[in-house]
Amino acid sequence: MSGLIFLIPLALLISAIWLVAFLWSLKAGQYDDLDGAAWRGIDDDQDRPKA
Repeated sequence: MSGLIFLIPLALLISAIWLVAFLWSLKAGQYDDLDGAAWRGIDDDQDRPKA
């Protein structure tokens, strides 16, 4: 039972850190273009002229 005195604040701290990191990633625009990366991964570069 005495372990809960340590574990509950630790869980709250980890949750707060995760929330701050998630909100920062939203503000930084990490989720703006969800489809672009998927299409770039399967894009065929053979039809482009070589520079």
